Amino acid sequence: MSYKKYMKEANFIGGEWIGADSGDTIDVTNPATGEVIGTVPACGDVETRRAIDAAAAAFDGLAGMALMERVGMLWKLHDALMDNQKTLAELLTVEMGKPLAEAMGEIGIGAQYVRWFAEEVRRAKGEIVPAPTNGRRFLVTNHPIGVVGMITPWNFPSSMLARKIAPALAVGCTVVAKPATATPYSGLAWGALAEEAGYPKGSVNIVTGSARKIGGAIMDDPRVRKVTFTGSTEVGKELIRQSADTVKKVSMELGGNAPFLVFDDADVDAAVTGAMVSKFRNSGQTCVCANRIYVQSGVYDEFVSKLKTAVEKMKVGDGREDGVEQGPLIDMDAVEKVEEFIADAAAKGGKIVTGGARHGNGHSFFEPTIVTDATQDMKFAKEEIFGPLAPVFRFTDEDDAIAWANDTDFGLASYAYTRDVGRIFKLNEKLQYGMIGINSGLITTVEAPFGGVKESGLGKEGGSQGLADYQDVKYTAVDF
Repeated sequence: MSYKKYMKEANFIGGEWIGADSGDTIDVTNPATGEVIGTVPACGDVETRRAIDAAAAAFDGLAGMALMERVGMLWKLHDALMDNQKTLAELLTVEMGKPLAEAMGEIGIGAQYVRWFAEEVRRAKGEIVPAPTNGRRFLVTNHPIGVVGMITPWNFPSSMLARKIAPALAVGCTVVAKPATATPYSGLAWGALAEEAGYPKGSVNIVTGSARKIGGAIMDDPRVRKVTFTGSTEVGKELIRQSADTVKKVSMELGGNAPFLVFDDADVDAAVTGAMVSKFRNSGQTCVCANRIYVQSGVYDEFVSKLKTAVEKMKVGDGREDGVEQGPLIDMDAVEKVEEFIADAAAKGGKIVTGGARHGNGHSFFEPTIVTDATQDMKFAKEEIFGPLAPVFRFTDEDDAIAWANDTDFGLASYAYTRDVGRIFKLNEKLQYGMIGINSGLITTVEAPFGGVKESGLGKEGGSQGLADYQDVKYTAVDF
């Protein structure tokens, strides 16, 4: 059990590993087995304020550190991730359930985010703006915003923190992070990694426990100048409301309802491969996975047939077993939610082509499922599934498909398969989504901005835009 190396059963506050003041703990369970694998502290507002104290005290030192010293520490953080990639991936699989190959990929892309921002911060340039009169210079400069509060979900418990922690540390911000209670160890591991990389005490603080109390303390404290959250739209809206009292900068990566469009001129085999990657990665528990698959009439039957064949070949099981492609859902609530979607679709004329029931493995395993004859009045047309259920809708007219794709409050990711260049540019113009994959079902990359429009959030993570949310812009006028 090599993963025990990073399985920290304490919180990291001010450079020290501590428990909750009350001594209370929270059980952490492996969803594939139902086994309690350990405990973490059940902390609250008191411990969170202590973490904010530590982050505030460390801020001037980290912000004032020479740029290349900060860059060097990020490289050490990158190397610590990659040197321990398998160990960290095993820990992630045990607490979250995803296949080990996917967990390895998550640790890898997390390391790439660290590397990207180590490079990108060296290009975080300001401006000298031309003055309208002689004898003046206008300077525009970027500065670290201050203490950053981070709240992350259970579905990507390591990489979600990577793309927040890396830009924050790159520009000189200090961190108070709350990982999800279901998957806290991958979050706490970041404290151990920061310690290994030599970050000053208080630079990175990781607190587990009550979401209401920890989140409340983060939102109430005026020293926390920015909050970044990944999770549900409902919670994100509440955090935005709470941010008003201290006028915090916020970035929100919220829910999705991704359409996946397959046109008659598409490479159907490529579209099926893309749908499998997009829909069933992480058992469908991703905010960017295909939620609604719209297929044009000319290729509908072929697409469904080939998708069914691919789905029925999937190996479902404990993510630590060789060849497993789908692990369990995170808990039984997630299972029951998928069952509700299937029952609703069946009652409205949907046909279950394959799957549709709890898996024989027990616990929170669920069969990968395809439902055809999906319609816009079914629940999954408006709501995020977050499970291994692929609803397939038939369309004839291109404009109808685009209208249906946009008929949602969300606007995170979308996908389309077509070989028509003109249609590609039309989709770029018409699809109301922050990210669009053309002939690709896997589009997340460190070099490009990740984020949505509409009720899918505010701000961007990754790309050159990823530093901006952790910086204040100052303008200085100089007369001479």
